[in-house]
Order: sequence, then C-alpha cells, then structure tokens
Amino acid sequence: MAERQDQAAPDAVLTRIGQVVILHHGGDREEARRRFLDLWAELAEDGDPLHRCTLAHYLADTQDDPSDELAWDLRALSAAEELAQDHEAGPGSPAAVRAFYPSLHLNLAADYVKLGHSEAARTHLRRARGAADALGDDRYGDGVRAAISRLELRLGEDGPSGGTWGPPRQRPM
Repeated sequence: MAERQDQAAPDAVLTRIGQVVILHHGGDREEARRRFLDLWAELAEDGDPLHRCTLAHYLADTQDDPSDELAWDLRALSAAEELAQDHEAGPGSPAAVRAFYPSLHLNLAADYVKLGHSEAARTHLRRARGAADALGDDRYGDGVRAAISRLELRLGEDGPSGGTWGPPRQRPM
C-alpha cells in the first residue's frame, strides 16, 4: 500500500518546475530563468531524465540568445532519449515518452530557423512530423500538429526568414 501511495504522490521537482513556468508565463522571464538555473544546479547532469528533459525544455524558453535556446533544447532531447532507453529497459510508459518527441523536434527546428540553418531545421521538422503519430487527438496534439504544419509551410514556401520568426513553442508535458 505504501508503494502505491508513493506512486500517486505528486513529483516535487515537476511541481517546482510548474511553479516557475507560471512565473515565466506571468511575465517575469529573468526570475524564471534564475530559478530554472537553480533547479538545474540541484539536478545536475545525472539527475532524473524526466526532470532534466522538462526543465531544459522550459529553460530554453527563457533564453535571449537563440544559440542558448538551441543548447537547452538539445539537452531536453538528450534527456528524452535517455528516458526512452530507461523505459525500454524497465517498466514505464514508452507511449508517453514518444509523445515528447514531436514537440522537442519542433522546437529544435524553430531554433535552427532562428539561427538561419535551414537544412537542420528541415531535418528536425521531418522528425517532428514523423513522431506526430504519438500525439493524442486532443487540444495539445492538435496544437503541436498545427505548429508543425505552419513551420512546414514557412520552410516550404520561403525558407527561414532570418532571426525573428518562430512557431509558438509546444510543451511535451
């Protein structure tokens, strides 16, 4: 019974990340970035991959420099890949892990657009589209698929427009 209660207990780290996301969405980007970086220092590079994936994904949104945003999004993808490997080796929900990939690759594609790297953007956009079948038929899934389609149209018609355009970022969690 105690084991079942532990599984149902809220994840304190994810709760803390969510609180900082609310702060960021409320407009305090600098404080959100500071708090996210403090959390990252607590987790370290060998922390739980779900926590690192989630945190890096949201931390990317607080960056001013597109290169820094890309670096955090790459960390998020790396942690998701580690999480997927962990799920292959043990219990868990591989479907939930697969649902991260469309958004992670979409964000990477948008980062590469901002940096003017159209081929890298197209590569990640193809990966986002290829992974989109893992998304549910819900508001979140519809939003990610729509953002993928918008970026496909943008890259297909004009190519990247230089440093200012990007689709709305979609969250895997």
